Amino acid sequence: MATVTPHPVRPGRGPELVLLVIALAIGVGAYAIVGLATAGSVPADIVGYSAGLVALAVGMHVVLRWRAPYADPVILPVVVALNGLGLAMIYRIDLAYQARGRFGGFAERQLTWTAVSIVLAAVVLVVLRDHRTLRRYTYTAMVAGLALLMLPLVPGLGAEVNGARIWIRIAEQSFQPAEVGKIVLAVFFAGYLVTNRDTLALAGPRVLGLQLPRARDLGPILLAWVVSLALLVLERDLGTSLLFFGLFVGMLYLATERISWVVIGVGLFLGGAAVAARVFAHVAARFEVWLHALDDDVFQRDPGGSGQLVRGLFGMASGGLFGTGLGEGRPDLVPYAESDFIVASLGEELGLTGLLAILVLYVVLTQRGLRTAIGVRDGFGKLFAGGMAFVVAFQCFVVVGGVTRVIPLTGLTMPFLAYGGSSLLANWIIVALLLRISDSARRPAPQAARPEDAAPAPATPVLPQGSDLETEVIRLGGDE
Repeated sequence: MATVTPHPVRPGRGPELVLLVIALAIGVGAYAIVGLATAGSVPADIVGYSAGLVALAVGMHVVLRWRAPYADPVILPVVVALNGLGLAMIYRIDLAYQARGRFGGFAERQLTWTAVSIVLAAVVLVVLRDHRTLRRYTYTAMVAGLALLMLPLVPGLGAEVNGARIWIRIAEQSFQPAEVGKIVLAVFFAGYLVTNRDTLALAGPRVLGLQLPRARDLGPILLAWVVSLALLVLERDLGTSLLFFGLFVGMLYLATERISWVVIGVGLFLGGAAVAARVFAHVAARFEVWLHALDDDVFQRDPGGSGQLVRGLFGMASGGLFGTGLGEGRPDLVPYAESDFIVASLGEELGLTGLLAILVLYVVLTQRGLRTAIGVRDGFGKLFAGGMAFVVAFQCFVVVGGVTRVIPLTGLTMPFLAYGGSSLLANWIIVALLLRISDSARRPAPQAARPEDAAPAPATPVLPQGSDLETEVIRLGGDE
């Protein structure tokens, strides 16, 4: 019989450091290329900028060596590369705005948010030693998540921007609480579903090949549906509504592996959105822009027209296969090029090839997250990691789909690339949580002691037959 020799699991921090060097070279190189293309020389602050990015990335790497030595070695370099590309592109858009006499300054603020986000991600890794601790707060997370989603509706606190009421404003600073809310709600979904997965997966009648749920088990999905429609109608936020409901249905499928839940969920959302489009004017306007973007009256409408969408499409078309080159396009012609339409800006200057390379980075990030979900040993960790990986992938689909007119525009931002402090903060927290769970997934299980290594059992004393001691043991019911 063949003998299998166990091999020790390597932590992977060495390969991570090598990949980090490549990721930093991509981010700093893009920043330098923008300066060369627009001003003929590298930016004056290139040394300080590079030192700051290196310090943040290496600092996070050191924290992983200290607190999560077995964490996935690919996740951090991929995110650093995406964040660096986003900073370079926002800096390029700033220069284009300033050349036209418009307000800029987005790159500096985004760099500040990057530093805050990475430091907070490191704090999460230091403080949260075991991801299973979060399961204790399942229903607390539900209350906190719903409160965060509804916070922009509070009078005096919520602020309306571009027709959507998804922001809160405190001390002249705006924040989008739904970005953090999606993480908190993922904790609730994972905790609830891991407890009730057997009931949701096995109970209920089978109709036309689909295992339908029992009526009383529909409560959670109906609650998620009602909340998502409330977001769509009251806050005028199609993006958060779609992301929230998609997260719940995706995690429900991961827990039960029942396609019927997906069919029911998609049917409920599409039906609710269709009714809302007929009843509420602002929802109908979003669908009209999507379906009739090239109509002259829709294009010229201000506000709420399709001018932003159409200009983004023409910008990507002018980029072609290989793009105009970093710093040599006209992304400033598209409104909100630094946030909602940064994908179109990158498509123009990097072309289809560059944009596909960026999307491949997101695919790699999602794959490593799902691999973490497969490898971790507890059910809560599997659902939570799978949900976090799914929400990043789904958000990318929603953003790219909206910019390319596959689905209606939603107002969501591309993770790590687009300008926005709340989005960057929330997504770096997701990265920290995935790294924490991946450390648990890749950490070697404790080895059971071999029989030959066990301590010898104490010898059983032999009592002389008929002795007084033997008589006393028998009387007390002893075995020896």
